[in-house]
Amino acid sequence: MGTRLALDQNVAPWGLLTSLDLYECNPDIIRDAGKIKIYVKELCELLDMKPFGECQVVHFGQDERVAGYSMIQLIETSLISGHFANLTNAAYIDIFSCKPYDPEQVADFTKAFFKPRSVEVHTLERM
Repeated sequence: MGTRLALDQNVAPWGLLTSLDLYECNPDIIRDAGKIKIYVKELCELLDMKPFGECQVVHFGQDERVAGYSMIQLIETSLISGHFANLTNAAYIDIFSCKPYDPEQVADFTKAFFKPRSVEVHTLERM
């Protein structure tokens, strides 16, 4: 059983996690490793976050339900990751950073890039 520490409510969060669930994306975009890398590069530029190393985009998944590209980009303040599901044309993207950023700006940019029919956005402050 885990232990939860009492936190001072006046302390700023250590980081912010934004999770985006995008449904019925443009299939030509989510099936193109080069376009996914462009998304990550442009997102880093938009948020003024410095990539650490190369963006990795790998296609795998023997089960058709989960087959598609997975992406990870380390950034100096944490990481950006995602999975793109071919069967449903869905994308699941997470941005975690200890550098403050605007989740609405991330959501708007991501929607414009992948052109989904619908999006769910979840944010969580990490203490």
